[in-house]
Order: sequence, then structure tokens, then C-alpha cells
Amino acid sequence: MRYDLEIIAGWVKPGSRVLDLGCGSGELLDYLKKQKRVRGSGIESAEAQVAECIEKGLQVLQGDINEEIRDYPDQSFDYVILSQTLQQVYQPQELIHELLRVGKQVIVSFPNFSHWSIRLQLLVNGYAPKNRQLPYDWYDTPNIRVITLRDFRIFAQKFGCRIDREAPVKSPKEDGPGRLLRFLPNLRATYGIFMISRGQESTAPS
Repeated sequence: MRYDLEIIAGWVKPGSRVLDLGCGSGELLDYLKKQKRVRGSGIESAEAQVAECIEKGLQVLQGDINEEIRDYPDQSFDYVILSQTLQQVYQPQELIHELLRVGKQVIVSFPNFSHWSIRLQLLVNGYAPKNRQLPYDWYDTPNIRVITLRDFRIFAQKFGCRIDREAPVKSPKEDGPGRLLRFLPNLRATYGIFMISRGQESTAPS
């Protein structure tokens, strides 16, 4: 699995109820089902990837996560996972509010737009930066939100979310190995992973 998915899987307790939003081909759900015996389900918009999930025996619904999440009762899941999708959401505040309603804890991950290489490209070249994690041109990118680790911490504090765990990740290649960072994470991390719940912010070690 991708390194960030390995970290997320490590945070999920065995036997939990898990909802994976934007689950793709079900790589994480499949792992959690086999290795941690979770009761998992997912929502994915791409029909072909939903078909792959079903072939693996996963319970995945095709649809828009912003719409489908509203149909779930309060506290239906122990964990709701939103991996590498937050930067593509039109109304992140509303969506996260719904995720915290549906799940006891919410795990989100996203590319860190304040990585030093992005800053350097913008400073030196003067145009919208690209890297391995953000390989798109400005006109065809699905990423409509520019999020940094610091931005998300401020967001959590402002809207009454408690940060239970945080993992700044350096992973040069999307599907390659990675490592956790402690020093200057907002500058050096390529991805950020956060576990949040309702309440006032308090950060615990990863």
C-alpha cells in the first residue's frame, strides 16, 4: 500500500466499523478487512473502481460522498476515512461536520501545499508548481483547495475539532516508501495525516 495508507491502517483498531470515502479500488478497505477484521464499507464515484471493489468482496456504494454521507445515522462508524480527497472537496467545512456526525473519529490525509519544493518553484519560476504528489497543470487539476499542515491545524481549532493524532509524512513517490517527520514538518512533509474528533484541539503523539 501507499505509505500514508499504511499509517492510517495502523491507527484503526481491529474489529472497528469503518467507512472509507473516495476508496478507489479498495486497497485500504481490503487490507483492513483481511488484517484487522473490520466491518468496512466505502463510497466511490468512479464506476470502474467500484467494480474492482465488488470483485474483491467489498461493500462499496457508487455515488457522491457529499450527498451519500447524509444518509448515514449519527455515530454509525468508529472511523471515517477521507484519504487524499479533502483538497478536491467544494465545501470541506460542511463535509467534515458530516463526517464527525457519522463517525467517532475521522482520519483525513492530503498533499501538503507548503512543501519546500512547491514554494521554490513558485518563487523561482513564477507559475503554478507541480511535483510527484501534485502532477497537474492549473487548468486540469482536480485539486481546488490549497491546504497546508498549518492550515488544517488552524481549521480544526476554529471549528471545534480535536486533533487526536497527526503524522507529517515524507514520501518522494506516491506509491513508494516514506517516513514520519518531526523537524519542520510544514516545510518538509509531502503529505499530512490527521485523526480528528469532536472537541477542542489537543495534539497527541503519533
